Amino acid sequence: METQHFDVVIVGAGLSGIGAAYHLQHRLPGKTYAILEARDAIGGTWDLFRYPGIRSDSDMHTLGYNFKPWPGAKSIADGPSIRDYVRDTAREYGIDKHIHFHHRVTGTSWSGKDARWTIAAEVGGKTVAFTCSFVMMCSGYYKYEHGYTPEFAGREKYTGAFIHPQLWPEDLDYRDKQVVVIGSGATAVTIVPEMAKTAAHVTMLQRSPTYVVSRPSEDKIANRLKKMLPRKTAYGLTRWKNVGMQMLFFNRARTQPDKVRAMITGLAQKELGDDYPVSTHFNPKYNPWDQRMCLIPDADLFREIKSGHASVVTDTIDTFTETGIKLSSGQELKADIVVSATGLDLQFLGGAEVKVDGEKIDLAKRLTYKGMMYEGVPNLISIFGYTNASWTLKCDLTCEFTCRLIKHMDRTKTHAVTPRNLSPDIQTAPWLDFSSGYVQRTIDRFPKQGDRKPWKLNQNYAADLMMLRYGKLEDPELIFS
Repeated sequence: METQHFDVVIVGAGLSGIGAAYHLQHRLPGKTYAILEARDAIGGTWDLFRYPGIRSDSDMHTLGYNFKPWPGAKSIADGPSIRDYVRDTAREYGIDKHIHFHHRVTGTSWSGKDARWTIAAEVGGKTVAFTCSFVMMCSGYYKYEHGYTPEFAGREKYTGAFIHPQLWPEDLDYRDKQVVVIGSGATAVTIVPEMAKTAAHVTMLQRSPTYVVSRPSEDKIANRLKKMLPRKTAYGLTRWKNVGMQMLFFNRARTQPDKVRAMITGLAQKELGDDYPVSTHFNPKYNPWDQRMCLIPDADLFREIKSGHASVVTDTIDTFTETGIKLSSGQELKADIVVSATGLDLQFLGGAEVKVDGEKIDLAKRLTYKGMMYEGVPNLISIFGYTNASWTLKCDLTCEFTCRLIKHMDRTKTHAVTPRNLSPDIQTAPWLDFSSGYVQRTIDRFPKQGDRKPWKLNQNYAADLMMLRYGKLEDPELIFS
């Protein structure tokens, strides 16, 4: 089979990949590109995840693209609506015509002699190849094949249904059933109130608490602005309003953690009533934003707990039994269905192997340049969003920077750009400064960040905006050749 060549190959047709394609064809209309997608559908996470209540845990005015206003009335949107938004974007701008479905990228190999990448992809049991000048990795940060499930003692004895949300069965009937959801993260706090609507009872079993913050599902200011102003103007104003609120809240959590803790737990107490043990179930030992917080729309989780349809148990599992779970305290939870909302299994660049001039690169030992390129690796960009704000905010900025970079290389007639660390005394740190279990289990698979620019991640949209949209491209540690 003849190798196809494109100026840019994008890996992944999810939220990031479709956004990257728009920026490329809008800012670099003369460039050719292809999107390689392992699955058979557009949407990535928002097509893969089908568990009850699936929704965003960020507002859609910042999770949406900066070029396409979010059309819905709800700011905290359900999964199918987000999937439709991504697909509508692909159709509206003709991006869908550039997608190669069922192409799972297994490796990328750079040739310095030819100044191009060769991309290997599996299609129907065969391997095909593409070549390109630039690669944009938009494949997310976790394995699509399966989530993370810890070893549970006695699980083989359990006779009920055991399910991980990432592989939710379409035909699961949980009406009038006793359900236990193991976990306390974003997935658990989404599933519990939704299942509680029809299940006999749903118990959220957590080893330790998480900060849970309620927010209205509709942004009244945004909806009012949409009636008063042109759509894009209203969207832009709302986007900046929400970015400002996110940054303010995050900074206050870092500088005044005790006050923010008291505020969050106080709001939970107000929703659940004076007699509810908030300090046991919703007051973590760690400070706010040491882990990602859980957002619930319209206090739905608190409402179902208060109604008695759902409950929270904070304990550890001793063993599974035939009919449920025995806890370390001796309490037994009966369960017709157990949902293991125990997190993702993280991987980097979709698990693809990276070679440069025949040498296999261990990216876990490399520094990350501005959170998107990698020490010693030419012409490769990866999309990775914020941990303390909406994913797409960083995605849009990364794509804009990539287009600026390619334009600069065309103008200067250079063919390769490679980050090089020129500071032998640089101190390294994990790429993600998060204590969450799903991060700590797999952080050794990810690149490192440094203790200074341009190797240090900002986790700050305003700082990245100035650096990526307006900052100079000429950098002693960015080698053009």
